[in-house]
Amino acid sequence: MSLVAANGASVIVAGLQIPSREPLFLALVGMHVLLGLACTITGLIAMLSPKRPGRHPRFGSIYFWCLAGVFVTMSALAAVRWSEDYHLFILGMLAFAAAYLGRRARCKRWPGWVKLHITGMGTSYLLLLTAFYVDNGKNLPLWRDLPKIAFWFIPAAIGVPFILRALWRHPLARTPPAAIRSG
Repeated sequence: MSLVAANGASVIVAGLQIPSREPLFLALVGMHVLLGLACTITGLIAMLSPKRPGRHPRFGSIYFWCLAGVFVTMSALAAVRWSEDYHLFILGMLAFAAAYLGRRARCKRWPGWVKLHITGMGTSYLLLLTAFYVDNGKNLPLWRDLPKIAFWFIPAAIGVPFILRALWRHPLARTPPAAIRSG
């Protein structure tokens, strides 16, 4: 069974065009969408939570593992439609790599881990949103009126100042790495 319909048959779900009616493809898309929504929500909760044991690391971990699921489902979806979706694979790979770096820096307490953690996790979130808008912006109210290049840059234009603000305001990010204890 082919994952993508040979005749180009597609289906519209919630105003978004899904490029295949194949059940396996639709199941992958459904899982991908649910994981993407979970990433968006848990990432936002982690970002807005106080940076201490409890909510921030719990929701940050859920975000990371849901992002891993988004990466796996996205990889499968991109593989069957490579010529149309390779750029989404690249965005997904970069998003997961950034999150992995941010999480690893925190877990291993590398020198300067706070800056790496904030930058990695924040960048992964921006890349997640960028991939969503690049893929779906043409179907969304307001977004569909923008030039396609805007889908690539608006998430960063909005998000990078927040990452810079977090780097500037977080007390451990402003402390030289040698002064930060690993405990």
